[in-house]
Amino acid sequence: MTPDSRAHLVKALILDEGVRNFPYKDTVGKLTIGVGRNLDDRGLSDQEIGVLLENDIAIVVEELDRHLPWWREMNDVRQRVLANMCFNLGWPKLRGFVNTLAAMQRGDYQVAADGMRASLWARQVGARARRLAREMETGATDLPGTVRA
Repeated sequence: MTPDSRAHLVKALILDEGVRNFPYKDTVGKLTIGVGRNLDDRGLSDQEIGVLLENDIAIVVEELDRHLPWWREMNDVRQRVLANMCFNLGWPKLRGFVNTLAAMQRGDYQVAADGMRASLWARQVGARARRLAREMETGATDLPGTVRA
């Protein structure tokens, strides 16, 4: 297929399929997204999943930079903990951790970890919260294959 022919096909597919940013059921009930991507039958490739993850991480970092500029002053492990929480919760819910975030900002990582452990979020995500609270508390990670602070 020539580049011109491919470009024409892209235009035709966008015209025929439309562009949808959120999943929807197509005319035969298949979960679909984007330009006719059938998630039920095709799903996502590992490469596509990686692209989505990198984009989502970039959004989290931008939100933290915008709302909590002090987060960059923590060590790498604690930055990853906060980014992990923001990824999981989203910024609107993370900002509700007022006392925990304030403890992080002042470097009182024991209080921050205690606040994490005492939250509804911790009860919902279990082992994830226990690991992240321990990492916030100690500033070190024991996750295999992870760079230590």
